[in-house]
Amino acid sequence: MAMNISRTIGQIAKRCFSSKVPSAPSWTTIDENKLPKVPELTTDVIELLERLSLVEFNNKAGVDRLTKVIQSVNRLYTVDTDGVEPLDTVLEDRVLHLRDDDVTDGNCRKDIISNATKTVEDYFVAPPGNIPLMKIERDYKPDTKSDSTESDSAT
Repeated sequence: MAMNISRTIGQIAKRCFSSKVPSAPSWTTIDENKLPKVPELTTDVIELLERLSLVEFNNKAGVDRLTKVIQSVNRLYTVDTDGVEPLDTVLEDRVLHLRDDDVTDGNCRKDIISNATKTVEDYFVAPPGNIPLMKIERDYKPDTKSDSTESDSAT
């Protein structure tokens, strides 16, 4: 009885909702050899990413995690987007009505400014954006001392 009810609900849902989502998964195996190679993560690249993202990859585990993320994102290259038009909004099929921009409340500057932790001349002071991170020695940097020592001893 319960099986018939759930099957009936499923059939009704299929008739009521015309979805473009496939009803069954369509997994395909990805050939890892066809994916772009992960670029070499030099010290300069890692420092640039740290400065732009304000995320520190301060050890070998962080760099390995970044490499795995790049490998995972590279799988997006296998998605077939031929014939797919760019999406402007998720509501493309609807008319979006804009409301009139009427001021309904005002003269509350002091109340709003009281919420700020720091102000200058009745303006919010925001923290700086991508500030450079402090330079610290990291264990993912190449060991240049051993290379120069070997070349010095060879001469």
